[in-house]
Amino acid sequence: MAAEGCEEMSGNGELGESPDMEASEVPAPPPMEMAEVSEENGGTATAPDAPVDPDPTSFPMPPAAEDEEGEMPADFERLWKVAHDNPQDFTSWTDLLQYCEQESHVTASRRSLEAFLVRYPLCYGYWKKFADLERRAGFNDKAEEVCIQGLQAIPLSVDLWIHYINLLLGTLNMNLPESPQKIRSVFENAIAAAGLDFHSDRLWDLYVEWEKEQGNMKNATAVLDRALTVPTQLYNTHYDKFKEHLNNHEPKEVLSPEEYEELRTLCRQSQKAERAEQAQEKDEERPPGEEEPATPEGTDSEELMQKIREQVLARRDKVYQDNEGEVRKRWNFEDAIKRPYFHVKPLDRIQLRAWHSYLDWEVAQLHSNAADATQSEYAQEPNQATTEESEVTSQPRVESEDAAAVARDDHRVRILFERCLIACALYEEFWIRYVQYLEPQSVDEARAVYRRACEIHLAYKPNIHMQWATFEERHGDLTEARRVLEALEKIVPGLVVVRLRRAALERRAGQLEQSEALLREAVAESKEKPTLHAFYSIKLARLLLKLSRNPSRARSVLQEALEISPDNDKLHLNLLELEVSGDPWASAEAVQECVTRALAAPLAPHTKILLSQRGLQFTEDYSDSIQSVLSVYEGHQKLLKELGGTKRGAENGDEDSEKLSKSEDGSAVAASAQVPPTMPHVPITTPPPPMMGADMSTQAGYGAYSSWYQQPQYGSYGYQNTWNYNQGYYPPS
Repeated sequence: MAAEGCEEMSGNGELGESPDMEASEVPAPPPMEMAEVSEENGGTATAPDAPVDPDPTSFPMPPAAEDEEGEMPADFERLWKVAHDNPQDFTSWTDLLQYCEQESHVTASRRSLEAFLVRYPLCYGYWKKFADLERRAGFNDKAEEVCIQGLQAIPLSVDLWIHYINLLLGTLNMNLPESPQKIRSVFENAIAAAGLDFHSDRLWDLYVEWEKEQGNMKNATAVLDRALTVPTQLYNTHYDKFKEHLNNHEPKEVLSPEEYEELRTLCRQSQKAERAEQAQEKDEERPPGEEEPATPEGTDSEELMQKIREQVLARRDKVYQDNEGEVRKRWNFEDAIKRPYFHVKPLDRIQLRAWHSYLDWEVAQLHSNAADATQSEYAQEPNQATTEESEVTSQPRVESEDAAAVARDDHRVRILFERCLIACALYEEFWIRYVQYLEPQSVDEARAVYRRACEIHLAYKPNIHMQWATFEERHGDLTEARRVLEALEKIVPGLVVVRLRRAALERRAGQLEQSEALLREAVAESKEKPTLHAFYSIKLARLLLKLSRNPSRARSVLQEALEISPDNDKLHLNLLELEVSGDPWASAEAVQECVTRALAAPLAPHTKILLSQRGLQFTEDYSDSIQSVLSVYEGHQKLLKELGGTKRGAENGDEDSEKLSKSEDGSAVAASAQVPPTMPHVPITTPPPPMMGADMSTQAGYGAYSSWYQQPQYGSYGYQNTWNYNQGYYPPS
């Protein structure tokens, strides 16, 4: 899309380096030889108000105006369909937006921008384009609404805040008394939301200059004082501007009345002391009763003004030095971040590690400072009994300062997380990490982060959705957990792990019938996919057998599945284990029927041998007739001969038993029979394979369905995260 002014626009509408920040203005890193300063972030800074809630789901798009331009452009419908058929294709959206802009069609552009920004709300460049579109069309109110919506979605965008403020400056009637109040309020909201960003210098500078234009020099000083406590890239320029501001105006004009009177009194006393000392040195004596001429009321000498300025700078210099120390700590972390804005292009691993390292450090700083504050509090407790009343009364103030410092550090950690989630919005690891940080403090805030991640940025990432569902279940909100999983199944249909997770949720909630219904529905819907149908059938049969205690229904499920997939060895094995696990006297006929059915099915030879061996073992263990045992044994020996190979060697144990302990899909099965050569006519079998009570999805050849747990079309950006059914219940530690 066309560039706005001299600003360069990247492929996703993000602004490049601002023309306001020339290369010469970027300062060098703080000097490393500077003396170490306090580890408390921000020195004497106070924590700003809470930032604007960055919840894009909380705002609606403005209603589209009536189409006053007739029909849509010729290629609009084609490009619109391409974008909506594949909403994850960022290029199709930018092609649509570029076409609408080239056609200068307001309605088409508005419609496209609304749909695009719902899916990609972090592209602040397109919010600016949308606001400019409405303003050029004469809809100033709508332009302001667009800016507000954009700032709700991305409150850390300094560029968008400046764009919004400039819009107000260009549209409001500044002669009205409420206009300056509104702009000042917007400035305060901007500082609260984005003022701690490392690249927020332009916002601070704009605020200071606006206050000067309004003639509010004291307000400008207060803003500069706040800027001096914030670690930013151009931190040193704020101190230079403060000096210039102080030198260009009388101290009384720029300082608060309290500070000015305090410093004026201090400097006047200092002047008197100096003059008295000078008079004593020169042995100057005044006539009795004559005093030093008093300074006329309301006037101060230039010498006094200079002393006041020196005192002001002396106080600010300590703040500046502390802030420089904080900048120095963060400089290397900030320098390692090459793309702080959102883009759909993957970040390399170096960039991802840089964000992780920065977050590690900032969180460690918070914990260290909180531990220091706690230790200081404990150290003061033994002395409280012997302190005087004046010392006791000062204790709450010290505790309040410690609490404020911890709150300030916590706010900085949150700001860094929010910055990270702009650049790394498509990486679920950072969202999960943010949730882990917030959850001990506020479940609602953690839930809001899950909502932003799953409903906007990671709609097609199953893992974080399932972790959200687990989060809700763990905190007792089963209704929300169900909703999350149901919504995920609609977005990524056919993902087996989601259906299994839904069934497991209902089972844990005591809704066994609903759990069964979900699995039965999956069985019915997968009849066109025999392998998947068999997988769901086995899961359903195990539920019916182990939890519902209904082996007849479990048997029916497996038998119906065998009608569709007679060549599925896992179905045969599960059905056989079901029969073997029942009443041994009532199951003999059913066991042999299972073996007979399996031997007649198109199964692999080693699977048939395994099933025959299992039937032989059952007969040997539970049959009350030696004739029955011998009959089954002879049948097994005949099968071994028919399937070829040196079966006697296998029976003697000479052949590697592992060759018969692997099914076609590579999952472990029971070892083959071993018959001693000295007793060829007496069937002695090996210990039985796992019964139905074991996990059939991972034992006895019933596994190898891991491919159903991951669908490649729902891959992540940058690199794949291989995960299985058990992963995702709890976030990684």
